[in-house]
Amino acid sequence: MSLPRYPEYKDSGVEWLGEVPAHWRTASLKWLSKRYSGGTPDKNNLDYWTDGTIPWLNSGAVNQSRITEPSAYITSSAFEASSAKWIPSGALVMALAGQGKTKGMVAEVLFETTCNQSMAVIVPQAKAATRYLFWWLTSNYQNIRNMAGGDLRDGLNLELLGSIPCPIPESFEQTAIATFLDNETAKIDALVAEQEKLLTLLAEKRQATISHAVTKGLNRDAPMKDSGVEWLGVVPAHWEVKQLRHVARVVRGASPRPAGDPRFFAEDNVDFENMPWVTVAEITKNAAVYLTNVNEYLTPLGVANSQVFESGTLVFTNSGATLGVPKILAIDCCANDGVLAFKSLSPKVESRFVYDYLLTTTERLRTEMKQGGGQPNLNTEIVKNIGIALPPLAEQAKIVKFLDQEAARLDALTTEASRAINLLRERRSALISAAVTGKIDVRPLAEQKVA
Repeated sequence: MSLPRYPEYKDSGVEWLGEVPAHWRTASLKWLSKRYSGGTPDKNNLDYWTDGTIPWLNSGAVNQSRITEPSAYITSSAFEASSAKWIPSGALVMALAGQGKTKGMVAEVLFETTCNQSMAVIVPQAKAATRYLFWWLTSNYQNIRNMAGGDLRDGLNLELLGSIPCPIPESFEQTAIATFLDNETAKIDALVAEQEKLLTLLAEKRQATISHAVTKGLNRDAPMKDSGVEWLGVVPAHWEVKQLRHVARVVRGASPRPAGDPRFFAEDNVDFENMPWVTVAEITKNAAVYLTNVNEYLTPLGVANSQVFESGTLVFTNSGATLGVPKILAIDCCANDGVLAFKSLSPKVESRFVYDYLLTTTERLRTEMKQGGGQPNLNTEIVKNIGIALPPLAEQAKIVKFLDQEAARLDALTTEASRAINLLRERRSALISAAVTGKIDVRPLAEQKVA
């Protein structure tokens, strides 16, 4: 879409704004709105949170650009006993603090409600249209965060918000800009949603392709038999059903003790004396098949208190939320006790085939371990008992080759979809910034609709 620029510009004198249309004015947010924060009733008083009738928002609500329902309800006594205040429908709220990206996010509230003390209520006055102000604050999300330490945990406050500079077009222009951005961002968001759906479908297709290939083979006409393993179902009749204990020696990595002792660790291997140190984080940080580098090393003393795994060894994470992730080592290394290794792999087994097979067990194992409560952990016995259906070695190689080809094809589609999402988001951000700072003139569009 090509839109004209305004005929004349002037320096706004504000870093966030740069040049603005000559007839625009600027003012701080404190002159354009009423601002106040909310309050949280005592969380330990269950009577305040039971059978309440007063809507209440927590900071996470700002993740929606338009808030249509409360986070919870509080009672009248809770409202009276706290600093919670009513927020009129059509007001804006901004997170003053919060985890991750929440701080600085802004949303429009579409019903009367209250909110917690970590949110600022912004009620625009006559000179500022709500939706225009929403888009201006949205476009300056990072600038606003930077006012309170950027991505650090420092919080914003009402005084800082009041100092935010705002451009002030004519009232008609504010409405035109807001309507233009509402419409155009909705179109972009719909395209992004389509690409995100495609990413989900591609991930599901990838998992289904792997699962079918390593449990049913590539020959659709092959005679089948019952594997005797519930979640494996039927497998090709000529495949052997075994447990992993029969194809490898499953051993646990070893973390030098006492944990964190600086005598055991080094940041590099300048003297070629230190050994790469593999942790669960190293294995799970990406989806690559092979692990080729690490960030830490063990000193010779650390190696003596650990266990060495040779390049080519298949490993498997056994603890925490990321348990059940396989990797093949491309380096000699030591690994911590959150890692299991398959040593002495049978010559009748292709390590890549077992790797692909283990990918299909991840979600099942995580679900089973969570059911036990507490921190989910796999032990060597659980892994040794995992059933696997093994085709002849030559067939394993064919399956691995097929899966590599399919993975390359699906990865290319995934990369293309991810690139499209990034470009659309960049386009969205640029469009918002251009509109609210007057770099493009959207008035002709509004005039066309009126005509």
